[in-house]
Amino acid sequence: MGNIDQAKEAVRDRVWRLLEREGAVPEGSYGKIPGFYGAGATAERLAELDVWQQARTVKANPDWAQLPVRIRALQDGKLLYMAVPRMASLQPFYLLDPATLELPVEQAAEKKGAEQVARRIGVEDMRPIDVVICGSVAVNRSGARIGKGAGYSDLEVALLIEAGLVTDETVIVAPVHQLQVVDEEIPETEHDFSVDLIVTPDDVIRCPNRRRPRGLVWNDLTAEKIEAIPVLAAQVKMRSVE
Repeated sequence: MGNIDQAKEAVRDRVWRLLEREGAVPEGSYGKIPGFYGAGATAERLAELDVWQQARTVKANPDWAQLPVRIRALQDGKLLYMAVPRMASLQPFYLLDPATLELPVEQAAEKKGAEQVARRIGVEDMRPIDVVICGSVAVNRSGARIGKGAGYSDLEVALLIEAGLVTDETVIVAPVHQLQVVDEEIPETEHDFSVDLIVTPDDVIRCPNRRRPRGLVWNDLTAEKIEAIPVLAAQVKMRSVE
């Protein structure tokens, strides 16, 4: 593990322990995107913002912590793209269209519900994304963020940037508990992206620094990671044929 990875892991560890110590999350949250108490209030605060009200398409992570935001997106009539867990498909996103759902939005927005009723699609069948909701373990006020360490959020955003679906007009949002907002610097690498907005149950923080990769950073991907993610493995195969 490199110095940057060690520094990120130290921040994760501190925030996970802080959340548990303060009773801000259920037991068993360590090591996960924190499903914090107040996630519903965070979704409501986000829904008050102009950027949300004007959005027609939302891409969200599938973690439990962001379930209230996904539900709100469907309630508000937005087209919702939800990442297939671990991107374990050649078509790595679920499409949830509130106009055609066969389940109540509260169920459809869950992992199991999406698996039942959503169509899996690839980037070629997606519309440009207005708002990206990213699960985070920690964020700072400049917009730097840390996920749980698996790297899927970075890959999803990079894939959408390469496809021209996440652009300079797209707003990236981290809905978190206030204890997840840290004062210290968070180290960033070439593949990391920053967030434009941090939304907590009590606050909205507009972040001054925008950092986004130009696309997939292949040098940062191991052969094992590429092989485990079908859409990446397919791209490598196409490149080798060309």
